[in-house]
Amino acid sequence: MHDYQRPPTLYRYAARDELELALREGQFRLMPANQCLTLSLSTVWDKSLFDLLDADSCLVIHNSEEFGERLHRAVQRILPTWAGIDGAVEYGVRAALGVAFTKTLAEAAECEWQFAWRPMTPQSRMNPLTVKIGSIEGFAELRERDSYAG
Repeated sequence: MHDYQRPPTLYRYAARDELELALREGQFRLMPANQCLTLSLSTVWDKSLFDLLDADSCLVIHNSEEFGERLHRAVQRILPTWAGIDGAVEYGVRAALGVAFTKTLAEAAECEWQFAWRPMTPQSRMNPLTVKIGSIEGFAELRERDSYAG
């Protein structure tokens, strides 16, 4: 049995300028993967992820429920015929949520929570999509590698 409740805190490791836009405007880029558009965040604070993900900052989202609901609503407005889901990525085994949530054991350090949307009709091509959910400054903050206190 899997627990699909969102973790209370999510982490997005990336370049500071990208994360400043995410914090100020709620701007996120969904990327094509496994016939879905996806956005992956981490469920852990881990300084090694800065190097692994080539990041200089981390967006700490303290209210994953509010974040997730706003993200799903924003994508639904843009892609009304697509189905959205989010859940934990599983490593080294086929995820109950399907191939979009399945990654290799080598990627397990990322401890990902993934948001994914798939078209209800097959698409021959998928392009990255930028969505804006509005400022998340009320429940998120930017942190540097050495400034996180927990």
